[in-house]
Amino acid sequence: MLRTLVAATGLAGALVFDAISPLDLPLSTVMTLLLGIAMSLIIGLWRVRHAVLITPNELALHLALDFLFLTVLLVYTGGAANPLISYLLVLLAVASTLLSTFWANMFAFLAIAIYTVLLVAGILTNEHSAHMPGFQLPLVGMWVTFVVSAAVITVFVSRMAAAIRSREVTLARARESELRNEQLIAIGTLAAGTAHALGTPLSTMSVLLSELDRNHVDEPLGPATRADIRLLREQVRRCVQSLEDLTRLYHRQGRPRTSVSLAEFHSAIRDYVVNIHPHARLKFDLIDNMESLRISGDITLRHALINIIENAIRAATHQVRVSYALDATLSEMLQIGVEDDGPGVPARVMENMGEPFISTRPGNMGLGIFLANASIQRHGGTIEMINLKQGGAHTMVRLPILGPTEESTDRRDASNRPESNGESHSD
Repeated sequence: MLRTLVAATGLAGALVFDAISPLDLPLSTVMTLLLGIAMSLIIGLWRVRHAVLITPNELALHLALDFLFLTVLLVYTGGAANPLISYLLVLLAVASTLLSTFWANMFAFLAIAIYTVLLVAGILTNEHSAHMPGFQLPLVGMWVTFVVSAAVITVFVSRMAAAIRSREVTLARARESELRNEQLIAIGTLAAGTAHALGTPLSTMSVLLSELDRNHVDEPLGPATRADIRLLREQVRRCVQSLEDLTRLYHRQGRPRTSVSLAEFHSAIRDYVVNIHPHARLKFDLIDNMESLRISGDITLRHALINIIENAIRAATHQVRVSYALDATLSEMLQIGVEDDGPGVPARVMENMGEPFISTRPGNMGLGIFLANASIQRHGGTIEMINLKQGGAHTMVRLPILGPTEESTDRRDASNRPESNGESHSD
């Protein structure tokens, strides 16, 4: 739009000038320049309508074209004496606002260089003219004003644009955090209500299973039936234990949480996953000298990793591998990798990964990765998921390593971070 506006007004001004001035414009040069501008406008319009993203380098190329068009026009229409040369400052302001400091400095140097070359060339070309000596001082004064303006625009506009971009990023993160907290509050409220509603049925089931497990004189139970009853009692006991953990977690919100050794953390996760998925082929890689490292003992962190492992088990074709290692760049961070050999994560799901109610399996709530991501981020960690070239998915969890007596505290106020718990959160 800016290029169209300048080209249209410039053409109108050139026609008026040609009509009232005895000087002749280089029509062939002007027509060639207009043709180049028209082609650039067509290409730019096509790019805007079809491109998903305009990169900074492409935008810099378009600004460079504007510099080129203006320079060619100035060479044939008065050089530094043409008032249109001030349009270079407009292009510089655009570059300083939209591009990085590097590009802003480059265009500032280019604008000053163009003005300087045109000014020196004009002075040398007209140094023997009778009227030129008195006109040199205003031209030099205009040049000084241009250089100062270019420096001010480059420094201050670039800094203001960077500050605005930083503020927008901060506001976007705050909005995202607030939305995630609202979603967690809704899920936490649902979990608390569900825990209360399930308490009585589970207690009834436990009593009835205990009665069934007793010896009946009239109808003695066979070994297979007793094994099934014991399995059901164990599963009910696990459900009751999960509800008790959820209740204790609710009453413990906002309190400091002690750290645990990596060996304890790993043992709790391995025991749970192996008991729930006895037929799954799992491989755990834990280096001996890492067992004493300490991380947050928050139960939501443990269940976050359990959710990720269970997702990998369901997606795997043969085996799931869980590995522990120190971050190569940040020694105070622990890397936990979960890798499966399944089909990988579909692209449509990967784009929205971390959002609630996103699942690849029908009938699932799609809260596993969302709750895992929320718990890991709340403890200062990160989670990344990629598809492997050879097939399967790899999830990398990074968690901060704590000192021997260091405690992990929540990073947000307790009222804004409902906890998530329960073994059935996986997608």
